Amino acid sequence: MLSAIGIPGLILILVIALVIFGPKKLPEIGKATGDTLREFKKSARDLAEDDTAEKDQKQEM
Repeated sequence: MLSAIGIPGLILILVIALVIFGPKKLPEIGKATGDTLREFKKSARDLAEDDTAEKDQKQEM
């Protein structure tokens, strides 16, 4: 997906974000985005593990 954007597109996006949010807010936004993605991945992994455990219990019966 990122390969379709390319380097010039990424630079443009970063410059626009810098202008809109300012240099002090960008690290906070990046941290919040990272935390959100981490929590989403953790939840998805937990759901997958629960589903696997449920299937294993059904096979034992």
